[in-house]
Amino acid sequence: MELIAFRIRMYRGIIDSGWVKVNPLTVFVGKNESGKTSLLKALHKLNPYTPEPYDIKNEWPRSRRSESSKEHVVCCAKFRLLDQENLELREIAERKSIPNIVEVSRNYAGHRKIKIGPNVFVDKPSPVDVDTIMADLPDVQNNFSNRFRECANDCLAEVRHFIHEKQFAELELLVDKHEKLLRRNRIDEEYFSYSDEGRFINRYLPKLRQLTQEVPELPAPRPTVFEYIIERLPTFVYMDDYRIFSGSAHLIDVQTRKNEDRLTEEDRTFLTILEVSGLDLDELIGTGQKNSQIISRERRLDIRGGAGRLTEKMSGLFRQRDYVFEFDVDNPYFFTFVSDDIDTSPIELKERSRGFQWDFSFNLMMMHETEETFEGCVILLDEPGLHLHPESQEAHLKRLEEYATKNTLLYTTHLPFMIDRNHPDRIRILKETKDKGIVVTTDLIGTSPDSRLVLQAALGMSAAQSFLVAKRNLVVEGVDDYWILTELSELLQQDGMDGLSEDVLITPGPSASQAVHVATFMIGQNLDVVALFDSDQAGRDAKDELVKRWLTGYKASHTDAILLGDAVGANGDFALEDLFTEDFYLEVVKETYPKVKEITLQDEGMLWKRVEGALKRKRIKANKGSVAKRLRKRLSAMKDTSELPEKTKEKAVMLFQAIRKAFGEEDTKSS
Repeated sequence: MELIAFRIRMYRGIIDSGWVKVNPLTVFVGKNESGKTSLLKALHKLNPYTPEPYDIKNEWPRSRRSESSKEHVVCCAKFRLLDQENLELREIAERKSIPNIVEVSRNYAGHRKIKIGPNVFVDKPSPVDVDTIMADLPDVQNNFSNRFRECANDCLAEVRHFIHEKQFAELELLVDKHEKLLRRNRIDEEYFSYSDEGRFINRYLPKLRQLTQEVPELPAPRPTVFEYIIERLPTFVYMDDYRIFSGSAHLIDVQTRKNEDRLTEEDRTFLTILEVSGLDLDELIGTGQKNSQIISRERRLDIRGGAGRLTEKMSGLFRQRDYVFEFDVDNPYFFTFVSDDIDTSPIELKERSRGFQWDFSFNLMMMHETEETFEGCVILLDEPGLHLHPESQEAHLKRLEEYATKNTLLYTTHLPFMIDRNHPDRIRILKETKDKGIVVTTDLIGTSPDSRLVLQAALGMSAAQSFLVAKRNLVVEGVDDYWILTELSELLQQDGMDGLSEDVLITPGPSASQAVHVATFMIGQNLDVVALFDSDQAGRDAKDELVKRWLTGYKASHTDAILLGDAVGANGDFALEDLFTEDFYLEVVKETYPKVKEITLQDEGMLWKRVEGALKRKRIKANKGSVAKRLRKRLSAMKDTSELPEKTKEKAVMLFQAIRKAFGEEDTKSS
């Protein structure tokens, strides 16, 4: 199953994010405190590796307290089924066809719902008789304190839900969780009902432990559509700065926080290291407190073996070097050391760069939560690369692209180097609204100045260039096109013919693909934009991308994309140089390269490509910019259009008429 869209409602600062479409790699851009973390956390809780319920008391929007309800859906996500999954679901549902898109939602109570078309019976489980199974659990009494009674009812409801949905692995985790909750919420000893609450706890916990052993042994019925989809939901892996393990830990402090159910994110990463390494926190503490040479020796061997297992499992996950991990325990402190194939001296992990610590922690979490498959997950990264140098950030972005080949990867950033300028379709912007809180959009209209600055930098637009825009803009493939079009327009206007309107500003992009990015940014600011591309493969691809992915969403302004060949009625590949006749253009080439007396063009195709080939046969490295510079000089020296080849003049008129038409102008003059 592949995540293709999601929607978050009533979670912290998000009232309704709207439906957010995602790609295999998607970046969410926004300033600090813009809701990026909330968006990822709400999505993560749809199906995390370790159960993590929504917390209605702390996560429901404060401004809407009166509307709070545990039945309210927090996260809804759409998944695309794989072909094999669709086939198997058709067999389970006993249908000839089944929709290929599945919608899965989860509410504050933790209940999941599934939609898969109007005629598919989801058949939510369970055939298990939940009431009979729970009959031995004690009832909640009226003489309990209000706080304890509410807590006990919540515990029973959670047990019922997990049995109903056959989440037996999660059911086993409830024993310790409920013990801490119940003991924390019982009233003080001096009150009369203390003994009743104590008896409830003493009876409830053993029965719950017994139930966790018995329920999984029930015969498994044929899976339902609901069970099948839930079982194949991708695991959601979340990583942020707080999960970075710096390299050392106080074992007793971690144990205390674990027993009191208040582990930090770094604690969780440390415990994952122990689990991956085959070590146990309680055993490390216990054996360290025993004064025995034999036990101490075995403990050292266990620690050394654990470090070896970690090294083996992490092998190949770092691109730069091969790393070796070592552990040292000096009660009650645990230290992690790292050496590599270049520097073999062990260095404490905390002395390594913050970027390496992030990489180590991320690889560890991925290995653990994907059960070492490293694929088929939804990876959620909050501000990756934050501590890296800009050059390292670009390398880190390539690493994320590798992970996205076998996973869906979503990440947040406010760093321009963490945005790939070649893929503006990956960008989602977070902005704040009055009625819906934080929403997600691809529309740059109304984007905060902070977000706009990030995007300008990412798209390669300097601060000066970002202000060189007008209400109406013609985006072209390069500076050469800019100068040639400017000179031709002025020549036509001198003779009273249509050139570019005075209020149209030409903006060059370094290439066809970069022109798309520049045009995209302008369109997002609600400007009128026409993009002009060469009629070659790169130009056609760029036009298709701009039209299909961007222009359809901005119909309020005049936006269009034109191919040069279409504009002048030419067939085949066509660039701006092809406006000129061969004889005229070859004269300019010879002026550029005075030593070249004769140029013989071969084959057919775009004029510049043929010129380039002819010069190459003479062992001359052609420079298109140098020829364009000479062409511009020649055009600027012309007094009027009579000095232009007649065919060039006709095509130039057709081209500017096509551009004006794209801007919504009517023909005002003729040749």
